[in-house]
Amino acid sequence: VQLQASGGGLVQAGGSLRLSCAVSGRTVIGYALGWFRQAAGKEREFVATRSWRGDITRYADSVKDRFTINGDIAKNTVYLQMNSLKPEDTAVYYCAMSINTERAPLYWGRGTQVTVSS
Repeated sequence: VQLQASGGGLVQAGGSLRLSCAVSGRTVIGYALGWFRQAAGKEREFVATRSWRGDITRYADSVKDRFTINGDIAKNTVYLQMNSLKPEDTAVYYCAMSINTERAPLYWGRGTQVTVSS
């Protein structure tokens, strides 16, 4: 199973970015896909997760109402729409695949850097 994240970049505070994570080697049906991030010098933290049907979503309090996770089953892809970005959102963002939205990831993708300038 491979997860390929893309869409990171440099953006000013208040701006938006959309991350994508394409999954290959296994269908996302029956799994949950999510995003984590790791800022320099800090531990990796949970950002958002979504069941494959999209009927269950969870967000970290720090991103709630600013970030939206959604997916396209046909493309085996999950997205993270990030709006109203803040400098504290700067981190390497990783997508991950789990059995469900409550379990730790089974598979990780390589990260994509998001940098928010003030």
